[in-house]
Amino acid sequence: MNLRRIVVFALCIGAFGVALLAFRSVVTGGPDPEAARAALARSEAYLKASNASAARSQAFSAVRADPRWGEAHLALARASLALDEGVAGEAALRRAIDSGIDPKRAHAMMALAILLQGDPRRALAESDKAPQTDRLDALRVRTRAFAAMGNLAAAQQAALAAVQLAPQSAGAWTELGRFRLNAGDVVGAIEAAGKATALDKGNTDALILRGELVRAQYGLVASLPWFEAALKRDPYRHAALIQYASTLGDAGQTRAMLAVTRRAMEVRPRSPQAFYLQAVLAARAEQFGLARDLLQRAGSGVAALPGGLLLGGSLDLQEGRYERAIEKLRNLVSLQPMNITARKLLATALLRSDASKNGIEALLPVVARGDADAYALSLVARGYERIGDRQTAARYFDRASYPARDGAAWFSSDDALPMLTAAAQRAPADDPRAAIPLIRGLIDGGDKSAALAKAQEIAQRNPGAPAAHSLVGDTLMLLKQPGEAVRYYKDAASIRFDEATMLRLVEALDRSGQRQEASTTLALFLSQNPLNLAALRLSASWQTAAGDYDAAIDSLEAVRLRTGNRDAGLLADLAFAYAGAGEPERAAHYAEAAYLLAPSNPAVAGVMGWTLAESGDLEGGIELLQKAVALAPRHPMLRWQLAQAYAEAGRNADAKAQAQAAMAIPGFADRSAAEALIAKLA
Repeated sequence: MNLRRIVVFALCIGAFGVALLAFRSVVTGGPDPEAARAALARSEAYLKASNASAARSQAFSAVRADPRWGEAHLALARASLALDEGVAGEAALRRAIDSGIDPKRAHAMMALAILLQGDPRRALAESDKAPQTDRLDALRVRTRAFAAMGNLAAAQQAALAAVQLAPQSAGAWTELGRFRLNAGDVVGAIEAAGKATALDKGNTDALILRGELVRAQYGLVASLPWFEAALKRDPYRHAALIQYASTLGDAGQTRAMLAVTRRAMEVRPRSPQAFYLQAVLAARAEQFGLARDLLQRAGSGVAALPGGLLLGGSLDLQEGRYERAIEKLRNLVSLQPMNITARKLLATALLRSDASKNGIEALLPVVARGDADAYALSLVARGYERIGDRQTAARYFDRASYPARDGAAWFSSDDALPMLTAAAQRAPADDPRAAIPLIRGLIDGGDKSAALAKAQEIAQRNPGAPAAHSLVGDTLMLLKQPGEAVRYYKDAASIRFDEATMLRLVEALDRSGQRQEASTTLALFLSQNPLNLAALRLSASWQTAAGDYDAAIDSLEAVRLRTGNRDAGLLADLAFAYAGAGEPERAAHYAEAAYLLAPSNPAVAGVMGWTLAESGDLEGGIELLQKAVALAPRHPMLRWQLAQAYAEAGRNADAKAQAQAAMAIPGFADRSAAEALIAKLA
């Protein structure tokens, strides 16, 4: 009780002290015009140097020194809007007008403040009132407003008018680059951003845009210096801090990412983006309760975005809140119908909530693809099993257990070809969105030549869009022309070198006999994206095939560290790599773990058998290898491993038969070794 009284007394004394200081400042202080003018000059200098954070701080000082001076409030508004703070900007503008500033000077800035608060129509109306002296700022507002309303033609017209009006303005070129990036014209965005940084090497907004473009074009690591340069100019720019933190996290620098998000929250204590990034970090560390709390703090706006829906749905699924997970993941699939991860999570939630038919429906477009993964196939199989269709379930279980996958294909179209043709004809000529379903429909209907012609037409009309070039490459791959597809995939990769483009290019190079260049492409991607799971798995498979088992182990362990110990295929690959590296105990450990998870998977059974044979248990190894071959008779590597085990056991006739059977299967890579074994046995 005494302690409580002491605390209350201390708080009262503190409040009294604050009030006394305030009273003293009123009595003895008053406006200080000279200090206000000095602070305003510093604010303008900082803003010109692209340090809007410092500019705002100095503008605050000017306002404190002379609260009735309209120019100080106007400077505060200008700095706040440069930091994308619409509410603060509008409040400062209204105080500036109340303090005697001509309202005409505020129209362009007021339009931006309104736009930042999410009202593009009212922002357009306000920008129309701007005088000719503020025409450049008004055009930049109109660019963003028209884009937000979906009128890309009008937005482009406004952006081009801005650079024509002020060709030496880095801000105008940055605005044009940002618009082009959002519109899908990545090449045009790169050109505009390059022009902006050439005009003003320290323009913070231009540096942030360049960082985003370099991240897409070259990779995560290459983009970091651009964000660092932006933060060197303005250490407290929230947008730069968020982009920098996100890139650090994706590059695996989690401690640095956390530190940067904390810096962002010093700038904006309730930053939704910082909370979201911290939630992702917590989820990766399997601290799901903390991740849930952080995502809730991020707010409903972030939770409704695709990333927030995916994270929220995953957390709901982890905590057994299946109905909530279904709601979020359905929304995500409706926004991104080709998001395979979202479909698998949705199907998992539906199956766990006894909605098996719905779960099957969610995954049917995925399992219709030749490259459907074992998890998706197993989910569909379990769904059919639960509704009593064991025959169909068995077919999908068989596909799930087979160690090889067919090539990737795209989702088929749900609409009839005449409907797709009509939709493409109604769409603008330079809009590829309606033409892509038409191309899918043409391919599904067997008219691949017409599909290729249409894809090439789209690429010619959209030279700056990487997806347009990839579309031609995809069509050529379906026409079994991988060598021709390489050129188009390279064009796409020169614009945006992301995971999807890398995988396409690597596959096309490999299928056209250019393995060395494919390997170089993969290595380049990994140098910039060191934690990309798809690239690590692909690299590991090639390292294993080349006999570089130590490197394969490094790649696979990096994947296991990120994904856990529930992937039987990954554990089997680790077992094989450790066996090749001469570490039989570790190999046996991983092989046994994989076999416990998936005893009917032929690849897993094969690895278990090979590990046993390599450790000296030939009888047990041969038994499991025989099982693997029985499960997947068309897999050449399993037959080749069985042949080697037979030879080691002295069963020469069986060894020769299996080696010949392996050589008869297309795609067998160890033909020379098999021929040598057959010759030796003879």
